[in-house]
Amino acid sequence: MVFRPRDLASRMAGRRKPGDGYLRETFTLPREEARAKARDFLNRYPKAAYMSSVESWRELPDGEIEFTMRRLASAD
Repeated sequence: MVFRPRDLASRMAGRRKPGDGYLRETFTLPREEARAKARDFLNRYPKAAYMSSVESWRELPDGEIEFTMRRLASAD
């Protein structure tokens, strides 16, 4: 059986614990817009206060980037 990146991403997403305290947002954007969105997210929710990060990302066949940003909900 051959696994595609999408299969692996789906399996990994299923391992997340829903009550882990993080809020997540997933975006699908062209590469440059994805970079800008990630920078904006990290500027809005700094790592020091929100433990923000890019949790996962992948390049889709059409060249767009699908990525998930996470941050602590408790810092709101």
